[in-house]
Amino acid sequence: MKLGFKLTAPVSILGSILGAILSLNLIPALMAQAPAQQPIPDAPAPQAPVPLSEAASGPIKPGGGAGTETNPTTSGSANADQPPAATPPPAPPVQPRDVQTSPPNTENPEQLGTILRLNVTYVEVPVTVKDSKGHQVAGLTWRDFKVYENNNYEPLKEFFVTPREMSIVFVVDQSLPKDQMAQVNQSLGAIQGALTPYDEIAVYTYSNGPQDQSHGFTGAQTTRVPYILSMTKGAGTEQLNAVNDGPLAGCPIRQNGNCVDPNIQPGRSTGNDTFITIPKEIHTLNDAILAAGRELSNRPKERRRLIFVISDGKEYGSKAKYSDVLHYLETNNIAVYGTLVGDAARWGEGRMSRFHLPFTMYDNLLVKYTLATGGTLDSEHGTNNIEKSYASLAEEARNQYTLVYASHEPLIDGKFRKIDVRVDRPNLEVAAKTGYYPAAQDQR
Repeated sequence: MKLGFKLTAPVSILGSILGAILSLNLIPALMAQAPAQQPIPDAPAPQAPVPLSEAASGPIKPGGGAGTETNPTTSGSANADQPPAATPPPAPPVQPRDVQTSPPNTENPEQLGTILRLNVTYVEVPVTVKDSKGHQVAGLTWRDFKVYENNNYEPLKEFFVTPREMSIVFVVDQSLPKDQMAQVNQSLGAIQGALTPYDEIAVYTYSNGPQDQSHGFTGAQTTRVPYILSMTKGAGTEQLNAVNDGPLAGCPIRQNGNCVDPNIQPGRSTGNDTFITIPKEIHTLNDAILAAGRELSNRPKERRRLIFVISDGKEYGSKAKYSDVLHYLETNNIAVYGTLVGDAARWGEGRMSRFHLPFTMYDNLLVKYTLATGGTLDSEHGTNNIEKSYASLAEEARNQYTLVYASHEPLIDGKFRKIDVRVDRPNLEVAAKTGYYPAAQDQR
């Protein structure tokens, strides 16, 4: 049944028509003729991860392409017109929680938190240059220096003259004669005045074996330093003329049939009534320098590592050999400085001490240490001159030229590498270490 109305009819007529429709129950009929509304589909439900066994049986298999396999559910005439069912994508593999597969987005290595190391065979050589009068020469540039390693020229990579902080171990010889030991004791108070608040010191003494007086490093200007230096003062040894033969060789004073002095007791290791073996002097210089070197080996490499020895340079009775101690110093970049006192301070004594007779005591082994490690040595008499040597040697060690070059030798081979530093100016004396042994901790 069709109903037609004109919109031009009066409002009263339209109202009567609507009332007739409601009275005849025509609304359900009209709704029945309207097309049915399609239901709104729900969102896809979350899918569980596909096991690896089922994911491997999907349409893509190793050795074959996608779409070339037949699906049994789509075969046959009944399902030929239906689209294939959509296969859910395989779930990503589960990664462990504490394993980082890729670095986070960062801008620099500091944000990444990783230390980047580049092994470069850089060698640092401190150099002291003096004129013919023994004064330091200032104002030299990198063009004035040439460095040779194993007779091969090495171009300089860095050059600077900036003063650096120093870590110093003072080694005091307590086997000196009494008069010389008294001069050293009076001069020890000047050590602190030669240093700065940025320096640090440790103190060792030796006569028959090294003794650690400071028990570690301390600030050079702290109130603890005067107390440590006061503990290093010794009485020295008595230097007597030994008589080992003749009628006066026997024991002059006896008590209960034995000699009062056991060192000259006849019939024992010293000899008999007619000949007495004189006990040998003990000067453990090698052991003391080795103990000081071990103390310095743990200090930061940015600091100058120095051993300052106050001694006459005699060596006898050490357990460590000179070659082994020097090897340790050259491996850890440690320089030896020293003040010679007593008989070793005589003019020309240092050069004569370079010649050594076999099976005898070294009269001055300290000279060899300073020449090999690039340090300097002063020979002084009297308390005032010894005090001045502390300040002059500290100034030389602080204000050095520092040459840095890249070695062309293998990174770490354990072999000694000879260094020769030359200055293109006449009448100048160069003090630098004669070589080194490569160490892993010094590579940068």
